Amino acid sequence: MLSQLVYVSNRTNKPSEKEIEDILEACKRNNPDLGITGALLYSDEKFLQLVEGENSTIMGLYDKIKQDKRHENCVMLSYMPIKEKSFPSWHMGSKKIKSDSIDYKTNITPEDKVIFSSLLSGNEADGSKTKEIIQKFFK
Repeated sequence: MLSQLVYVSNRTNKPSEKEIEDILEACKRNNPDLGITGALLYSDEKFLQLVEGENSTIMGLYDKIKQDKRHENCVMLSYMPIKEKSFPSWHMGSKKIKSDSIDYKTNITPEDKVIFSSLLSGNEADGSKTKEIIQKFFK
């Protein structure tokens, strides 16, 4: 069953930009064989990631992320079955954001801004709404 999982975590040890690039390169190298796609938003303090793929693969990946020392206070925000992938050709899209003053370069509503702030705080949200908001960062 195809599934989508969104989590937020606090970054530990503030990985350098080089380390972030290495993480993304590993995703691009490993995710195609695993059938994983998705998007990563990150700031100096947070990771917010949407991953999609087969249920068991996604849950296995999430278990590894929770054990990864670059993450702490990892919180699953949404998890749901999906009919098709939202990011079918992205082995891991990424974008750096600022935590203190996010520059929304897209048509995002005041309601979406509130939901996004809530996501960064670790509050659960409707999976489809979360996906829509994350997608807006890449349009």
